[in-house]
Amino acid sequence: MEKVALVATKRDKSGKEFVKKLRKQNQIPAVVYGAGIEPVSLTLEHHEFSRALRSQGGGSKLINLKVTGVKLGEKTVIIKAIQYHPVTDAIYHVDFQAVSLTEKIRVKVPLHETGESPGVSKGGIIDRVHHELEVECLPTAIPERIEISISNLDFGHAIHVKDIAFPEGVVSVLTPDEVIFTVKAPKEEKAPEPTPGEAIEPEVIKKGKEEVDEDGNPIKDVKAAGAPVAKAQPAAKEAKDAKGGGKESKKE
Repeated sequence: MEKVALVATKRDKSGKEFVKKLRKQNQIPAVVYGAGIEPVSLTLEHHEFSRALRSQGGGSKLINLKVTGVKLGEKTVIIKAIQYHPVTDAIYHVDFQAVSLTEKIRVKVPLHETGESPGVSKGGIIDRVHHELEVECLPTAIPERIEISISNLDFGHAIHVKDIAFPEGVVSVLTPDEVIFTVKAPKEEKAPEPTPGEAIEPEVIKKGKEEVDEDGNPIKDVKAAGAPVAKAQPAAKEAKDAKGGGKESKKE
């Protein structure tokens, strides 16, 4: 497996104020520990470490670490942890782990999906439960990344650890039934609720009783609620008006 070369300097001092001064000088405090060595505090040049980090593909490759100022020589290491500033995202501290090429180790490897998901084509969203996987293997067998096909990932489907084809000699630390990817349906937009003080349209209230005139006769032609209703004339009065032409005769 290809190694990335990196030079570090042994650091004798420590403390909050000292490492703060190092960072202002564009240097990174670090430490190396692991197989066959006592922990050693280090100082890294920021641009050199950034170059090594880019060339190794995110932390999965082996690093040939050469430490000056101590009889440590060159050690094969992996990046165990990187601490970042919570606001500026600047690298604050690096942990290196020295490894033996003949002993298996645990390391986290990034995941990379391939293909097109039918669920995504329908408007779904991939839920990436894991962006990387912790695996166990020899240092010489560490993969740069693990590729996962999502070509059959539809709504209601999921990809589990047991569905992944791992390279030879690489075993997942997670259980076979652990979910890696799934597809969620897009969330439906809810109608906005009226804000306090906002006018609400009144509902039309249906009449529970049928309108009747003063004699108890039903009024069939009822207008909408709120409009004035003309009352029908009694039948006897209608007949009298019709006979008299609608006018009373005047006595002389």
